[in-house]
Amino acid sequence: MTHHLVPTCADVASDVVVDAFDDMVNPPGLTNHWAVAQVDHDVVAVRSLNVPPVSQGDSISGQLYLGGRLARSFGAPVSVRWRPDRVERSTTIDGWEITTVTVCPPGEPGVSVTIEVTETTGTDRDLRLGLWLASTVTKQAGPWRSAEPPQATNTLTRTGARLVGTDGSATAVQEFVRPDGARLLDGPAHVVEAVLEVPAGATVAFGYVHAVAAEPAEAAQVADRLVAGLADAARASEVEWDRQIAAMFDPDDDEFGGALPVLETDDEALRRLYWWGAVGVLWFKRDNPASVLGRTYDTLMPRYWQTTTFIWDYSLSSQVHALLDPGVMRRQIAHWVGLDIDKHFGTEWLTGGPVGYWYSVNHYAMTRLVRDYVAFTGDRAFLEESLTTADGVTQRLADDVRAWSRAWHRIRSASGLADYGEIDNLLECVSSYVHEVASLNAANVWCLRTAAGLADLEGDPGEAASLRAEAEELVALVKDLYIPGDGFFHARQPDGSLVPTRHCYDFATVGTTIAADLPAGTRDEMVRFFTQELRTPSWMRALSPYDADAGYSLRADHQWNGAYPAWPPDAARSAIALGHPEVVLEWLPGLARSANQGPPGQAHFVEEAAEPVNGGARKTPPQFPYLIDWSCSSAGAWVELVISGIFGVHVDWDGTVTANGCVEGLDAGAALRGLRVGGVSYDVVDGQVRRS
Repeated sequence: MTHHLVPTCADVASDVVVDAFDDMVNPPGLTNHWAVAQVDHDVVAVRSLNVPPVSQGDSISGQLYLGGRLARSFGAPVSVRWRPDRVERSTTIDGWEITTVTVCPPGEPGVSVTIEVTETTGTDRDLRLGLWLASTVTKQAGPWRSAEPPQATNTLTRTGARLVGTDGSATAVQEFVRPDGARLLDGPAHVVEAVLEVPAGATVAFGYVHAVAAEPAEAAQVADRLVAGLADAARASEVEWDRQIAAMFDPDDDEFGGALPVLETDDEALRRLYWWGAVGVLWFKRDNPASVLGRTYDTLMPRYWQTTTFIWDYSLSSQVHALLDPGVMRRQIAHWVGLDIDKHFGTEWLTGGPVGYWYSVNHYAMTRLVRDYVAFTGDRAFLEESLTTADGVTQRLADDVRAWSRAWHRIRSASGLADYGEIDNLLECVSSYVHEVASLNAANVWCLRTAAGLADLEGDPGEAASLRAEAEELVALVKDLYIPGDGFFHARQPDGSLVPTRHCYDFATVGTTIAADLPAGTRDEMVRFFTQELRTPSWMRALSPYDADAGYSLRADHQWNGAYPAWPPDAARSAIALGHPEVVLEWLPGLARSANQGPPGQAHFVEEAAEPVNGGARKTPPQFPYLIDWSCSSAGAWVELVISGIFGVHVDWDGTVTANGCVEGLDAGAALRGLRVGGVSYDVVDGQVRRS
């Protein structure tokens, strides 16, 4: 191999994104697995600094002033580059070249920005530089159940270049750090400026720190440490991030309870997508001492749903969680069993309580989580553990799995299929994708067969046969929703009417759950529909633009103008299962171009909706009507595409490992090293699984 096998921060850095005023840009986020922040459309500014239970909400602070004028008002674009450990920004205004490096320093509840200003006109000049500061800090120790983190009106007190904001429950301390010789100017409390004489061509260094804490003294102490460590913050962040990335692939490192296999390949696209998915999950690790659940993995960052883990999204990275951090996964599954998964979409970790309304995917998601956990870890004792549900039923986890496989009986309609409810129970922004949808009814077939496999494992052939017989009856009903010749499915409404739905969730879920039950002609038609109406050069549409509901919404995670980050890898696994790996292998270089803006976003635009970034599908911005966060934890679906789709790895309930992939069509010498199943390490080489 000519490439190293474990990435560093530099290996997964983004391309430079040019951010002009009001461009379609979602600014990058930062985290140290405790504090979370997002840079703004400015060369210095930071927003959404949150260290739960302390929060600045979504307020913006640190906007640059130059020559007494808001720097953004000059209209100069800002070049932005993300790495896990930092965000680098630069711009040139009025002959001043300004570069910044922003980090969440390891172990600190705050953010720091180094600012370098270079004189480029060749003339000795006075530099007037300042920051516009704001604070809305508050502490909300109870559950955070809203998409937006809490904030409050603050009282501001300025002393010199330091601004203190407080609402009485929490404190924020911000400071404009100046070089020797810079003279502080008088002005309002929230605009802190200084003047410095700069020789021709010289570079001068400033800084900005922002700390939050519940207690005023603690916030001040953190700010003092951030000021003292400003020059070393980026290097310290790089060292810590490189350590954690390396730990993901090292089974002997105790940072995680497990490890991901190492990918050996000369194919740049395959390697890039694998690393993209792995680091994208690591990004969401939360080691916040305020968590009642211990270590958790959030779902969205840095702007929305702080402290919340969605069952659906967590399940889309199921294999990564089972391989990388199985102890955390075990605890999370047990916690969700103890809550009513028929009434919420997830939980938040400040209290452990439920969040939101019912997502219809929950039983499928929970079954997938348990199956992957037990299969990869070999922890069959977990299946025997007695857990108590929200309604007071105490039973073995194995019995929960069987109950989930038949939970759809409670919502079965006269047709024999399950009715999965209204728009908010499903995709939220596709009004026609409601009630009896093919995807989750096909998933019920998979859940029944998965429960049958568990019954076999437990020596109950009668129950296994009953579950499989029910699955056979159900799969026939699912196939009745198919539209012959078109490649997509109807959604049946409560009045019995059939609405054509050209949505990728049917394609991806039907293909990954019941592909073998479909006639060859149907499989071919489905893939043809996918390639003609959904797949694009570097991404895909969630909904075909030919669908009658395409005008309903512009939220790009599930509509015509883009797709949620798990839909391309899940659709690719479906295409492979449906017998057409070639449409995936030829697609990978384009998909890899989209791994160029940091971890996968909650949605990326297709090429027609927004200009790509260096050939990669542009992340969708957060403002209305898009409402999309910069990153999403379902990044692990890309790892599953590589392991289970392209390498074709399958792990059964009993830990039996097989492989039947298509990687030889991409890189005949590619290998997975150190795939750990049930405490045994395997290599997948030349299509064979070998104990290593």
